[in-house]
Amino acid sequence: MARKKSLAFRREQARKIQEGLQKRYPEPETHLHHENAWELLIATVLSAQCTDARVNMVTPKLFAKWKDPFSLARANIADVEEIIRSTGFYHNKAKNIVAAAKLLAEKYQGEVPRTMEELVRVPGVARKTANVVLYTAFGINEGLAVDTHVKRISHRLGLTASQDPVQVEKDLMEIFPREEWGNVNHRLVWFGRQVCDARNPKCAECEFDTLCPKYEPKKTG
Repeated sequence: MARKKSLAFRREQARKIQEGLQKRYPEPETHLHHENAWELLIATVLSAQCTDARVNMVTPKLFAKWKDPFSLARANIADVEEIIRSTGFYHNKAKNIVAAAKLLAEKYQGEVPRTMEELVRVPGVARKTANVVLYTAFGINEGLAVDTHVKRISHRLGLTASQDPVQVEKDLMEIFPREEWGNVNHRLVWFGRQVCDARNPKCAECEFDTLCPKYEPKKTG
C-alpha cells in the first residue's frame, strides 16, 4: 500500500493541480446533456459503467417520450428498457429510474431534492451521483464524486494513498477548498478522459509531469 503523504504536502500538491486544471479547463461542466435537474439525475444514473456519449444518444428519446417524473412514473418498465438497452445493465437501470420517478412524483411534487440525505434515498442514486446532481444542478458543494478517473488521478498525483472511493473523497475534501469541489471534480474527469488515461497516459502533454510520482524524465546522452 502506498504511504499517505503529509497534509501539508497534499495541500500544496492540490493547489498546483487546481491551478493547472483551471488553465486547461477554464469553464468546466458535465458532459451529460440535460435541461434541468431531473434530466441530469436520470442521465447520471444511466451513466454508471457507460460512457457519457452513449447516454447522450439515449436520453433525447427517453425524455421525448417521458418528459417528467410524473409521466415516467407511469411507464411500462419493458418500454423503458428498450430505449436504454445500449447503456448496459438496462434491467436494473430501468427499474431504478421508474422507481425514482415514482418517489419524486409522490413525495417531492416532481422536484429533485436538494440534500444529500434525501438524494441517496432515491432509487439508483448513491453518494457519487448525488454529488454530481447537487453541484451541477444546484451549485451545492457537498462533496466530490469519485469515479474511476478521479480515483486514478488522485492516487497517481499523491493526493491520496487509498483506493477506496469513500476515503478518496474524504482525502480530497481535506485538501481542496470547498467552494471549488464541484469544479475540481469536473476538471479531474475531463483530464482523466483526455490526458491521464488508465493504460496509456499522455505524459508528454501533461502539465503535472514533475508533480507525478510516476514521472520518469527521459535520459539524455
